[in-house]
Amino acid sequence: MYRFLFRPKWLLFHAVVVAGIVAMIAAGFWQLQRLDERKDFNQRVIERSQSEPVELRSVLDQLDDGTLSFDAAEWLPVSIRGTYLPDQVLNFNKSQGGRAGDNVLTAMVTNDGDTVVVNRGFIPLGIEVPAAPMVEVEGVGYVRLTEERQRGGVTDADDGQPLVETRRVDIPRLAEQLPGEVAPVFVQLIAADPPISVGDPEPVVLPELGNGPHLSYAIQWFIFALCVAIGWVLAVRRSVRASIKAAADERVVADLL
Repeated sequence: MYRFLFRPKWLLFHAVVVAGIVAMIAAGFWQLQRLDERKDFNQRVIERSQSEPVELRSVLDQLDDGTLSFDAAEWLPVSIRGTYLPDQVLNFNKSQGGRAGDNVLTAMVTNDGDTVVVNRGFIPLGIEVPAAPMVEVEGVGYVRLTEERQRGGVTDADDGQPLVETRRVDIPRLAEQLPGEVAPVFVQLIAADPPISVGDPEPVVLPELGNGPHLSYAIQWFIFALCVAIGWVLAVRRSVRASIKAAADERVVADLL
């Protein structure tokens, strides 16, 4: 009765079904892994961003001597004091609050002698880029890591001229046009003195800390796998019934003969 299940076309069918189920279950567990990673990221951002600010120079010293890793430094609040350089770079193709725009990157020479890139904040499209204050500034912001081009990403122009626009905050690339020793991280400004006022770039908000769609995607993949398994069972049962009916018909014909 079940010998037909071992025919070549059925063996191929079984293999496709098993491969599909395995792939879908793997995709579901991958989404659950992504969910765990997202929860860990959210927890890190919350814990670090709510800690008391420390001087940027202290963080840089720990990065230099290896007592603090770059991953552990990201999102730590730091304080900086110094003077902005006049040239600014637009980190374009950004959005905030449902608006498209750019982030304004301005280098600061700190009182400790470091040069650090500061993301002063977001400006909507069509807004003239506000000049940086030409007075000593005391600010607080989050440590952020240099951004690298991902596979398939577009490379910024490199014609030997200083960048005026960039797709990413690439510290080594920006350091080529900045004076002095440039910090290997940049600072995402939260607040400053003189205060941030109307017309200045808006501080970039923290990333969305929701769990995203990973759980629902995982459930969908598991449901798809279950549907494929049920479809296999129904296909086998239908073929078995057809086989039984065919055998019965053959017996009836044989009896008549």
